[in-house]
This record gives sequence, C-alpha cells and structure tokens, in this order.
Amino acid sequence: CPAPALLCGLLAAVAAMAEGGRALPQLSDDIPFRVNWPGTELSLPTTGVLYKEDNYIIMTTVDKEKYKCLLPLIASGNEEEEKDYKGPTPGELLEPLFKQSSCSYRIESYWTYEVCHGKHIRQYHEEKETGQKINIQEYYLGNMIMKNSLSEPEASRELSCGYDLLLSLTQIPTKNIEGQMTPYYPVELGNGTPCSLRQNLPRSSTVMYICHPEAKHEILSVAEVTTCEYEVVILTPLLCNHPKYRFRASPVNDIFCQSLPGSPLKPHNLEQLEKQQEMLKMPFRRVKEEEMPSTKEEKFSSIHKPVAVGSHQLLTVGTTHISKLTDEQLIKEFLSGSYCFHGGVGWWKYEFCYGKYVHQYHEDKESGKTSVVVGTWSREEHIEWSRKNAARTFYLREDGTQTVRMVSHFYGNGDVCDLTDKPRQVTVKLKCKESDSPHAVTIYMLEPHSCQYILGVESPVICKILDTADEYGLLSVPS
Repeated sequence: CPAPALLCGLLAAVAAMAEGGRALPQLSDDIPFRVNWPGTELSLPTTGVLYKEDNYIIMTTVDKEKYKCLLPLIASGNEEEEKDYKGPTPGELLEPLFKQSSCSYRIESYWTYEVCHGKHIRQYHEEKETGQKINIQEYYLGNMIMKNSLSEPEASRELSCGYDLLLSLTQIPTKNIEGQMTPYYPVELGNGTPCSLRQNLPRSSTVMYICHPEAKHEILSVAEVTTCEYEVVILTPLLCNHPKYRFRASPVNDIFCQSLPGSPLKPHNLEQLEKQQEMLKMPFRRVKEEEMPSTKEEKFSSIHKPVAVGSHQLLTVGTTHISKLTDEQLIKEFLSGSYCFHGGVGWWKYEFCYGKYVHQYHEDKESGKTSVVVGTWSREEHIEWSRKNAARTFYLREDGTQTVRMVSHFYGNGDVCDLTDKPRQVTVKLKCKESDSPHAVTIYMLEPHSCQYILGVESPVICKILDTADEYGLLSVPS
C-alpha cells in the first residue's frame, strides 16, 4: 500500500542520509515515532523533544506528492534522572534475593526454566512413562562463578560489587520491554553445560533484573540470543528503590510533515486507508440466537497469551472462545457444572468444571488421552478451607462501596503425587476480566509447591456472578 510505504521510506530516510548530505542519527526500534500532518499551520512544541528548522527531509509518494518532514532531535527520556542518589547500590538491593536461596520458575510447552538467584539457571524436561521412573533431560545455562575461598553469599556479593562499580562508570544498559526502553541490572553466569554446537564451550547466560513494583521475582522471558548464550529477564520490586532503575516511558518523537505546493495536505492513499480502517471499526451485525452453532458442535480454539508484567509465575496460559450461548443459559450451565471451561497451551491442557473437578490432560493420536485429576470438589472441605483462607477478595469503588473482585475455591483429593505421596490439590481463583469478546475465558495454572496448584480462570462471564458470592465464596445464578 503506497501510504504505509511512505512512512516506511520516511523512517528509513531518518536512519540514513537527508537531502544535502546531512548525517542523521541511526534509527532504532527502541525509540517510538509518530507522523503528524499539521496542514498549513505548524506550531512546534516548546517543551520536550526539540526541533531545528534545517533538520528535515523531502519525501515523495508514489503519486508524486511531495512533503517536507521536520525531524525531531532524538530524546533519550533520561533528562530527569536523579543524580544525587546516595542509597544502596543495585547489587546491595538485590542481595536479600541471593541470600534467601530462592528460585523462580517458568514452564513452557516443553521446557521448564529454573533460575536460582545467585546460583544457577537450569533448563529441564521431565518425562514419565507408566510404571517407570521419571526421566529428566536437563542443561545448566549458567552457574555463578565463585572463587574457592569464598562462600556462595560472599561470591554473589563480590560479583555484584564489581557490577556496581562498572555501572557507576558507564551508562546503565536498557532493554526494550513491551515497547519501552527499560533499565536493567545484569548478572553474568557462566560455566554451564558444554555446548556441542560450539566445540563444547560452556553455556552462559545474562540475567537481567528489572524493576517492577508488583512483581514477585518472576521470569518474564528466556531467549537464546546466540547459540548456547541466553538472556533471562527477571521482574523484581527490589530494584525500584533505586531511581535510575525505575520504569520510565520513552517519549514519543513526532515527525511533522507539511505538503509542498501542488500536493494535498495528507497523501491521498493514506486518507483512503484511514477511511477503510474506520469502516472496519463499525460494529458487526448481532447474530440471532437460532443462527448460533450448537455447543457440542463448536470446537475450542486456544491461542497463546503473552505473560502479563507483574502477574504470578505462569505455568501455562490459554485464551479459549467459549460457545455463544445466551448469558443466562451459560451462567446456569456453568454453575451446574454441565458447561466446563477448557484452556492451556503446550503439552498440558486444563478442564475446569465448577463444583465438580479440575483435570489436567494431554491428547496424543497414538497413545490417546492422558488425564490427571488435579482436584475434586467437596463443599464441606471447601467451607473448612474458607474458614482459614480468604474466599472473597473485594474491590473498593470510587463511591466508597465494595464489590467482589475475585473468589477462591478449594478442590482437594486429586491423584496422588509421586513427589509428595499426597493427593494433589488446587485453589481455583475466579476473577472478573473485561474483554472485547464477551464469551472468552483465560485459564492459567501455577504450581507454587509440588503438586499444590493455583488455577486462574478469568472471563467476562464471571463478572456477572461474582457479587452473588456468599461468605464462603459460593456462587449462585443472579436474581
């Protein structure tokens, strides 16, 4: 499409050379830009991003329309950085995490990643066949390099002090996290499992600790940046006490394009494209109930959902579009346990039937369906559990009234766990989640302790029944 091609050409030109041979700074995806078409009247901003009259380029569309585009002097977003900070260094702020010998986990479709802070990073996969022991395939992606004369905490402290000194003399590194340049504190781990693809050199990793006030030291991402070299991003609230590591939004850099004589104020093809996009935003025709497919005939479709910053450690997440029954029908069938929610991606999928059970299952064309009972419902056991735990979580509205934000239910007596020799159990957290799709459900599972799970179920459907929860968190059909 010629109009977007103009924007691509414009940004490419910013990165290369402007007319007259002026060298411009290299364009980076880390810096957000926005193209504005101010027409004949142009008033440049007096604060924030700066502009100079000679810092422009001439752009021509495929329809020979010409525009003079004024470019910003790239802003870094660090102008307000606090320089008088005298508090603990980032290494000292993270020291409690290393002393606690705590570990963070991230489970993906095949691999599980284990980050034991200040010690090691392990990637492993457990496989069990009926009647046989568990086989573990594992690789160490890095270990903390220690001197023989130092204990583990001393080694972590010495290494962090070295980083603190290095970072005090250089610019703090940043990484693009969800479109924003975010400062991080790096910890290097080497001496991992030998890599056969690199002449048996040891694997190594860089752990990037990033400030997030609501985080619980969870793993945001694991990436193999080059062969057997990894980057692991950890979200932690500990760094947020240091002003240089707090999150800052990158400024949006406006590019102002004005038409030259003989050209329209905005490219014709761009105008047409914007009209088409507005047409697509029009609401679709509401489907009549008799036209809706049968519940039994509709297939479930799951899509991967990105991990939300600040959420709990996600074992697996899936968004499933449920049947388009009427709300009243759906709520009645859900609360009776006859309509079950399905979700999850990767190896394991999950089935949750309210007031009945939580199952974890895997379907294979050759071996069929493997199912594990994670927990079963007992009203008496749940009520006993709710006397010791919060079954309802409330949200305070602006007018001072309270509304139920989430309810928690206990499902025990699952299949016996090989690791603990005790039945599996799960706490199901039902949470209201507004969505553009009123019949969507997101399901995720956590395992904070061996064979003790948390199943998160979020859906707009749940929003309609949360306020019916009694003191035990039990739900009923709205009156």
